[in-house]
Amino acid sequence: MTDKKERITIADLMAQSRVGFGTSGARGLVADMSDRVCYAYTLGFLQYLAAQGQVATGSPVAIAGDYRSSTPRIMGAAALAIEALGYRPVNCGFIPTPALTLYGITGAIPSLMVTGSHIPDDRNGIKFNRPDGEILKHDEAAIRSQRVEIPAGLFSHDGMLKRAPTLPKENPQACQDYRQRYLDLFPQGALQGCRIALYEHSSVARQVMGDIFEGLGAEVTRLHRSKAFIPVDTEAVRPEDIELAQKWALTHNFDAVISADGDGDRPLISDEQGHWLRGDVAGILCARYLGADCVVTPVSSNSAVEKCGWFKRVDRTRIGSPYVIEAMHSALREGVNNVVGYEANGGFLSATDIELEGGRLPALPTRDAVIVPLAILLLARGAGCTISKLLTQLPQRFTHSDRLKNFPTELSRSRIAALSSGDFDRDSAAVASLFGAPFGRVKSLDTTDGLRITFESDEVVHLRPSGNAPELRCYTEAGSAPRAAEMNRISMEILARWGDS
Repeated sequence: MTDKKERITIADLMAQSRVGFGTSGARGLVADMSDRVCYAYTLGFLQYLAAQGQVATGSPVAIAGDYRSSTPRIMGAAALAIEALGYRPVNCGFIPTPALTLYGITGAIPSLMVTGSHIPDDRNGIKFNRPDGEILKHDEAAIRSQRVEIPAGLFSHDGMLKRAPTLPKENPQACQDYRQRYLDLFPQGALQGCRIALYEHSSVARQVMGDIFEGLGAEVTRLHRSKAFIPVDTEAVRPEDIELAQKWALTHNFDAVISADGDGDRPLISDEQGHWLRGDVAGILCARYLGADCVVTPVSSNSAVEKCGWFKRVDRTRIGSPYVIEAMHSALREGVNNVVGYEANGGFLSATDIELEGGRLPALPTRDAVIVPLAILLLARGAGCTISKLLTQLPQRFTHSDRLKNFPTELSRSRIAALSSGDFDRDSAAVASLFGAPFGRVKSLDTTDGLRITFESDEVVHLRPSGNAPELRCYTEAGSAPRAAEMNRISMEILARWGDS
């Protein structure tokens, strides 16, 4: 190997590799996420932190990953880059994203999570965390501007390392701390008598999630563990996952079925009948249990959060945890107490320590899948009712979502821009030509993120390009679950033709 180095900006590398920043971290096809690309992105991230004085020479940098087949390789490339800059990689193993983030925040060290979250196994990504939590949008811009040096001869012509690096021995502390976060919070036996089904699939949270619920006294039945990666999307639950939960509920007397996505930051929880709760409804109930004063949630979330009257303040943002976190920080600067946030995918964030009867829940300003089912089950127990009965306490607003796969992001953006361009006119020919016939006249348009169309019936269709994959997402809201689903089905048929035109 020579001392020659290749110098390149992260922005140029993103353009060349087609691996860019999405809603949360850098993501792309595994074929595009070569060792060279992942090595360089890690260099750029750490150089940026060093310039900000957020990491010192010799500092530990934590890494972890999910169960995708490409994850160990990418973790190895990241570890090599960490060492190249004089830092010390700490291999936290295969653990949930919130467990890694908690470990980094507690130790005031940077961390990297190798995961593609809910998207298929042919894609992966890296989530970057500063010592105080997730990188935000201004951090992404600064990382893109970093100029990195890549040693010549380190990689083959295909961008893969000539010699596979060896990861350090796994450090179990991060996972142990995450488990104890909840076991120390609630009284011993808090879930005694609860019968829980844990849908394990390929979630990296499957072991620790079960351990936490068992540790609190619940009887946990672990089901459907998979060696192959399964892309469970908590916003667009697969038909087979809907069928599984309902079949388990019919066969056994469970209080709930619980699960999480691939990296364990988005939860799934069903009622006792096996019906999955929408993530934004689960978020409302979790915030209620935690006694939140201020709730921050994206514009796509169910409007029941305002209509229920449980919270002093509700702030709406663009879709993505960085926007939720920024808005939570803004509320804190204004002196607001008990600030939490959630997304339509169910991921729940807390910006302030929360005082509960059992103890204190320290702030964790990143998506977490464990607190949501815990809070909902304990809320139902406190009310002496089932989860399905608990849901009747909410205003009856229902949402549904789906996505068109392999729909190029730029095409989504251009089509949505054409619909929303110019001054709003409720007789807009562009909007009416697509949605007027099935849904009636338009009351308002909201372009906070994508295009949210509210009709005079108070029904909603919201279109948005995915920030993580070439997909066009469609969210609908109505006064009943069947109507929201029907609206979504009609909208998806319209959008499929739209994409072909």
